[in-house]
Amino acid sequence: MLSPIIAVLFIILVAWMLLNEYYPHAVLLLAGLAMLVTAKALGIGPTEAESATGFYPFDLFQLVRESFGKTNMGVGLMIMAIGGFVAYIEHIGASKALVELAMKPLALLRNYPQLTAVAVIPISQMLFVAIPSAAGLSLLLMASIFPILLNLGVSRLSAVSVITASTAIGLGPASAMTVRAAEIIKVPAVDYFVQEQIPLVLPLSLVLAICYYFVNRHFDRRLSQDTSGRKESESTKEPKKAPAIYALIPVLPILLLILFSDLSKLFDPPIKLETTTAMFISLFVALLFELVRYKNLKQVLASLKLFWNGMGNIFKTVVTLIIAADIFSQGLIELGLIRGLLELSNSIGLNAIGIGIVMTLMIFAAAMLMGSGNAAFFAFGPLIPNIAAKFGVNSAYLILPMNFAASMGRTVSPVAGVLIATAEIAQVSTLQIVRRNLIPLLTALVIMLIYHFI
Repeated sequence: MLSPIIAVLFIILVAWMLLNEYYPHAVLLLAGLAMLVTAKALGIGPTEAESATGFYPFDLFQLVRESFGKTNMGVGLMIMAIGGFVAYIEHIGASKALVELAMKPLALLRNYPQLTAVAVIPISQMLFVAIPSAAGLSLLLMASIFPILLNLGVSRLSAVSVITASTAIGLGPASAMTVRAAEIIKVPAVDYFVQEQIPLVLPLSLVLAICYYFVNRHFDRRLSQDTSGRKESESTKEPKKAPAIYALIPVLPILLLILFSDLSKLFDPPIKLETTTAMFISLFVALLFELVRYKNLKQVLASLKLFWNGMGNIFKTVVTLIIAADIFSQGLIELGLIRGLLELSNSIGLNAIGIGIVMTLMIFAAAMLMGSGNAAFFAFGPLIPNIAAKFGVNSAYLILPMNFAASMGRTVSPVAGVLIATAEIAQVSTLQIVRRNLIPLLTALVIMLIYHFI
């Protein structure tokens, strides 16, 4: 009875520290190690390193080393390849070309500003599948779509709110959370995307569009917004202009993964492609595009450093966060959080649906506090297979709403990087954006829980 209570106290302490802007990587790592030490002190069978040193304090750091090795050889490399590819296509202007092409249908709604604003959501959600960086896509939309929305009569806060809403549902085989979820439940990322995510995201997108229409209209009527179309801050760098054909490059990994997977019956024997490989193939296609465009081999080869820099940036932010969250989740497991949740659910009559709802709400709240959907999901996601096994349900059934709740929670966090960056460009406060986002995202969360579990 004592150890699950201690685990909850650790969660409360971690939440307080994250809310007070402590560095999340360090907080999660140190909290995980502290929980493992506590579990050892309580004598409840702590995790041991695969290659134990024979001295428990050293074994703790051996666990960290093993987590680094396991992550970097698997999901870490995949996510770094995605991050490098996103950085490269943004540098060559391919991301901007895709955004400009996708946003052309908005011209049809020129006379209906509020409808134009909410139309950004489903269109840019499709872009999010190909450009799986919340901050990256949002900044591209701020540079390209935000001024257009202002000129069409959309208020500044309405425009920035729908742009941040575009990344509220993290999906697609190139998304870090999708990759992690697929790894946890041991299915290919593209199968998880097509078979699990798409059926749920369609009704949620409709709910978001409807809610944002009425919420923004309500706030715009209450507050007099400046719609004069002030320019973005001078610190915003204009993305490079690229030929329209470059719009193909960001979606190429998605096309390759779908074409060469179990979903496609075009090849006999079947040809299967893994996400990391698809990213490297797409990178070299992008290099060929650049070579044809500039006809300067030295310049094109030099541009490859943007890819490596992108991989490095993802390592120091996302991959290290995965490792810290892995140690944190091991600490929660050793202190009996799963056992405590199961015993609590049994004592109050909760079934798999009840525990799924509780875990989803926990991740939503954690993402709000952390300002990171990845941190919340990577910390609690690994707990799901054991919980699902206890209740005899499919892991995907429990992990899917948690996946979406993590990105929803990030979108209503005033400390989230995507909100801070877009607020600075729009010259508004993050709290103003949170007020616009809170009702639609809470509504979508409730609808998702009802639609998925009931």
